[in-house]
Amino acid sequence: MTSRHRQLSSPSPIRWAVLVCLVAAYIVIGQAQQPPASPPQPEAVQDEPSPESGAATAGDETVDPAPIFRAGINVVRVDAIVMDGDGNHVSDLQASDFEVYEDGVLQTVESFQLIEIDAIPSPDAEQTQGITNRNDVEREASRSDVRVFVIFFDDYHVRWENGKKASAQIVEFLEKNLFPTDLIAVMYPLTPLMDLNLTRNHAMVMDQVNNWYGRKYDYEALNEYENQYAFYPTETVELIRNYVSFSALQGLAIHLGGLREARKNVLVVSEGYTYYVPPQLRGRNASLGPSRVENPAVGDPSAGSSFYEESRQVFSNADMYADLKRIYSTANRFNTAFYTVDPRGLAISEYDLSGPGVIGTGTNSAVLGSTQDTLRLLAEETDGRAIVNQNDFIPGLEQMMKDASAYYLLSYNSSLVPTDGEFHEIEVKVKRDGVKVRNRSGYWAMSERDVKRALEGPANEPPRAVDLALNSLAEPRRGYLVKTWIGTSRGANGRTKVTFVWEPTRGQSGRGDDPARVLVTAMGDGGSYRGRVPERDGTSGRGLAGSGAAEGGLKMASFDADPGTLQLSLVVEAKSGEVLDRDRDEIEIPDFTGPNLVLGTPAFFRARNNLEWQRVVTDWDAVPAVSRDFRRTERILLRFDAYAPGTAEPDVTAWLLNRSGKRMYPLIVQPSEDGHPNQVDVPVVGLAPAEYVVELTATTSSDEVVELVAFRLKS
Repeated sequence: MTSRHRQLSSPSPIRWAVLVCLVAAYIVIGQAQQPPASPPQPEAVQDEPSPESGAATAGDETVDPAPIFRAGINVVRVDAIVMDGDGNHVSDLQASDFEVYEDGVLQTVESFQLIEIDAIPSPDAEQTQGITNRNDVEREASRSDVRVFVIFFDDYHVRWENGKKASAQIVEFLEKNLFPTDLIAVMYPLTPLMDLNLTRNHAMVMDQVNNWYGRKYDYEALNEYENQYAFYPTETVELIRNYVSFSALQGLAIHLGGLREARKNVLVVSEGYTYYVPPQLRGRNASLGPSRVENPAVGDPSAGSSFYEESRQVFSNADMYADLKRIYSTANRFNTAFYTVDPRGLAISEYDLSGPGVIGTGTNSAVLGSTQDTLRLLAEETDGRAIVNQNDFIPGLEQMMKDASAYYLLSYNSSLVPTDGEFHEIEVKVKRDGVKVRNRSGYWAMSERDVKRALEGPANEPPRAVDLALNSLAEPRRGYLVKTWIGTSRGANGRTKVTFVWEPTRGQSGRGDDPARVLVTAMGDGGSYRGRVPERDGTSGRGLAGSGAAEGGLKMASFDADPGTLQLSLVVEAKSGEVLDRDRDEIEIPDFTGPNLVLGTPAFFRARNNLEWQRVVTDWDAVPAVSRDFRRTERILLRFDAYAPGTAEPDVTAWLLNRSGKRMYPLIVQPSEDGHPNQVDVPVVGLAPAEYVVELTATTSSDEVVELVAFRLKS
């Protein structure tokens, strides 16, 4: 089943006065999708290893069975990487070979496991499964035999030419070193966490890397968010860019921590960070560059060598290091390692050595060294590695892969029982000469308030499936131009029908820059489909059918595709043909002809009065509602297909649930007939404004499928 609610365009604009809220905003996004940001807790207590779990293997030798991780507020989990003098991983250690110290106090290791991940999984290993939604990502990412990587391309802090140089090496490396089971994603500073796409489609990821381009010192506004500060002074714009990148890294660490407790790896491609802008580059309008008229320092190499400027650089960078500490502290808390790559390679200067903004050698050297140090700091403090001052990135990237492929999982119950909310150092030692141990430097303990909350348990927390359904109702950020919905159902000749619908996020203003069409390009194993929705007069799309507009500004089109991965490109156009925004993604097209019971994508329809209701319930080509927000004065119709193998006819039921997942009352289902889908009347007249969930169930004599879909009711 594929159901996607997307919004295209840039993140919401914010004013300079509230820029400090950027960090909190990314944290909130991460927390909205994951459990509260408390230290990761291990799995539930098991008295014995599960008989299905088998044993981990090291080469041809059987090692300890799956570990017993005990749950509790004082449990600490540590990944330890052990290497010999030649840099090879040591894989023959036992639990008795390890000593773990917390703040210098020896702890008792209660669980132990060697993790070794190979390109070819063991025949006894659990089979990997396809990824079609967020549940699949969480399931696959939580496995200890799967490596998780995110490539964070900090385009705000990478020059165009350096980004291209780095992308070529990284693509070459990925082609030779990724395992088929690896989950990988590409992220930029402005990528919303809800759009982070961990995937096994490695070709798509490499294509994204190939299309990198850096924007360091390039202040052209490319989206609505950047338009809000494009004409601010250069120093302000640089500070905003730093805040955006820092908050993105911190939010990413929290997000990954919610996916799994085992090691996560983030490859940060950046030329480093500084809060200092030399006087020669300061301008009142960043988009226009520094002017000699407004800035006498332009063209004066000695302008930054005064005691005042040197002090200014020291104090500004002191603030920056405090912000960096928050990033690597969060990464440690969520067991995320940063591997940093400086695409400058063997750099001799930070700024150009010619031109009107020429910077003196002293300032040039100081800023270069400072930015390189920030990359080293992020890596060293999170048990990663810094690839700095190296033209060849491959050896460092290979080490990242080695670190992610072989390590020991250790767990202990802290004898110190800290509830102070402070940082506590961890040191792991091995009782063997000639080996080197690497592990995260420590963890942040829970506060007394956190402990109380953990012991009491969350009040009225909905089941996980209900929570995921409610996540689809997240309000789009201001600045998005269109919202989209993609549904799938059974098509002709064993293919799958894909329906695409879009609508503006806000009322049309009548100006020429309003969204008028969306150019849809889809490519899969069964062919390609391309066309505008709706099409211009006198034109038609390749493979698209039913392109047109309906009341309320909704536009819809459909096409048939083969099951499998489909690359989808969307381009938002104005009436004049001007490109307003674009997006690119992949979706998994389900197979509705297989041996399993499966549901098509549920679709909502709205009617504002009885006349519209009579028309909607009989119009099988009606346009689905993109938004899940309805008013109590409207009537809501829900349609869904249930496909069973052969001639079996599944029984279908529907229940209305509250946001806590408790059943309120059953809903009337009009069963499918004459090839039409099931219809559910969702009465809302007597309901209070709130969020609700519809539970759809299809059953046969041998199978059952449940789907939850949420909607929001407004007054």
